[in-house]
Amino acid sequence: MNHGFIRACTLSPALRVADCPYNTQMTIEALQKAAADGVQLAVCPELGLTGYTCGDLFLQQPLQRAAEAGLVQIMQATAELDLVACIGVPVPVDGKLYNCAAVICHGELLGLVPKTFLPNYSEFYEKRHYNRAPAATRTVNFAGAVVPMGTKLLFQCAEMPAFCLAAEICEDLWAPLPPSTSHALAGATVIANLSCSDETVGKAEYRRQLVSQQSGRLLCAYLYADAGHGESTTDMVFSAHDLICENGGILAEAKPFGDAYACTELDLGRMVSERCRNTSFELNDEGYTRIPFHLPVVDVALTRPISPMPFVPADDAARAERCELILEMQADGLAKRIKHAWAKTAVIGISGGLDSCLALLVAVRAMKKLGRPMTDVLAVTMPCFGTTKRTRSNAEILCEELGVSFQEINIANTVRSHFADIGQSETCYDVTFENGQARVRTLELMDLANRTGGLVVGTGDLSELALGWATYNGDHMSMYGVNAGIPKTLVRHIVHYEADIAASETLRACLLDILDTPVSPELLPANENGEIAQQTESLVGPYELHDFYLYYVLRFGFGPAKIYKMAKAALGDRYSDEVLLHWLKNFYRRFFIQQFKRSCLPDGPKVGSVTLSPRGDWRIPSDACAAVWNEELATLS
Repeated sequence: MNHGFIRACTLSPALRVADCPYNTQMTIEALQKAAADGVQLAVCPELGLTGYTCGDLFLQQPLQRAAEAGLVQIMQATAELDLVACIGVPVPVDGKLYNCAAVICHGELLGLVPKTFLPNYSEFYEKRHYNRAPAATRTVNFAGAVVPMGTKLLFQCAEMPAFCLAAEICEDLWAPLPPSTSHALAGATVIANLSCSDETVGKAEYRRQLVSQQSGRLLCAYLYADAGHGESTTDMVFSAHDLICENGGILAEAKPFGDAYACTELDLGRMVSERCRNTSFELNDEGYTRIPFHLPVVDVALTRPISPMPFVPADDAARAERCELILEMQADGLAKRIKHAWAKTAVIGISGGLDSCLALLVAVRAMKKLGRPMTDVLAVTMPCFGTTKRTRSNAEILCEELGVSFQEINIANTVRSHFADIGQSETCYDVTFENGQARVRTLELMDLANRTGGLVVGTGDLSELALGWATYNGDHMSMYGVNAGIPKTLVRHIVHYEADIAASETLRACLLDILDTPVSPELLPANENGEIAQQTESLVGPYELHDFYLYYVLRFGFGPAKIYKMAKAALGDRYSDEVLLHWLKNFYRRFFIQQFKRSCLPDGPKVGSVTLSPRGDWRIPSDACAAVWNEELATLS
């Protein structure tokens, strides 16, 4: 269970109504198969040892005794299995019958959780047979053990405290205030729901929404095990619609009338991280009893879906919708700033690269929002020693197609004069050679904005800010940074979206060629054939790797070892372990030493869950030490 991962499943074994021996055997076989699959938590359906549809047979003592005996057999048969299981069973106590979840581990009954809300409407008549869960936890003798029975029970793994399990049963989730709400606030990171929800038209989608939203609201993993084949079809049918959700997303699903088995890994470290940063999630475990259990710590292989590009939706329609929304957010933020500053122009340094292209597209949208002419956008190209014909041409075509004002300022002479002032050789291609050009460009833009009564629109993106790939007081500075919240991988898709909706074929072709151009600051002279010599990703690493690392460092606070494990699962088919680790080390090195550039960032809109604004989501000292992270990195190989 390293790095907070456990393997979990929901399963819906075939059953026969009121045939406890058969149901017991089917449950044993299903649990043994799950254990062989590496499962550490298994959740079975409501009243799975008897069948949910027994009707008045529930009041028959032989059935009650057979179910209890079946639970004993299951505990004996799974005593050597390293998993905790939730089994649905009727429990008679003091002449009353309760619909319970029995939680077992290594042959031991840990506790019984009775159902709180008993549906007695439409096709359900549970109050005819069962009693509502008692208000207080009590001790009962059942299945040969004296155990606690109550709704306020937390089952916690001693070896991995982040694995804290609680249970509720079917209708409990559908109630206005589900018990799982209190369970989560008491510390449960995993909620097991033993259910028997009959299938009707439209119910499956509602069930998906209900389970996923509850997991998101409670910042937890939620396992929903539904009854299926074998339940009585006298008046209803059951589809074994099993679901495993985590923090609002569906990780695994057994489709209705499908294979009745859903299995995946739960990231409990993610849940702990989410709760740690969420100040609205206030813990309250008053009245709860914590029951420990033991499972060995194992390294869990990851099969759960891990997107190689966590900032970019995989679905085409969702991605297009996301791109349009982000463009609107950027444009709205810039329009407000232009209006507030009474700016006559929006001045942008246009290089023919991705970031300045996106900033220009945003500025055009902002002017449209303000009802102003596109000529109020002043795009400035500033060629120097490394500028290529390709990028210079694309910059001009882009501006012409968008109808903005366009100006060229060749900064070579100014840079040479500056080099002479400070004694820098023009043939020494060092950091001074590069940064001098970037700072001159910013000087030109700032003064041009002053002369035209405008403001300078920043072009730098989130990935560059994370890596510090910007010249301090050069392209690092602006009057409003519209791309500050957008990582490079997403910048590409937004520009491609604009190409897809381009008003002309010329504009589309230009945008696609910009996308095809290697990412470069073009601060070093071009090759002999006139092509770009300085390619960013060969120097700092692939942006898709850095964006992956950035997401999990900032969004969840994961450590290097866990991020490395996830990167291998998500990107291992494209990069070797050595390459992944090399650039992960490089990411951490640059991320810590470049904080000083982020501590004085210009204003810019937050558009996603990850941002580096020193006034918003990311506040650390510029001289923080990375020793703890480096020590963990040193253990990886």
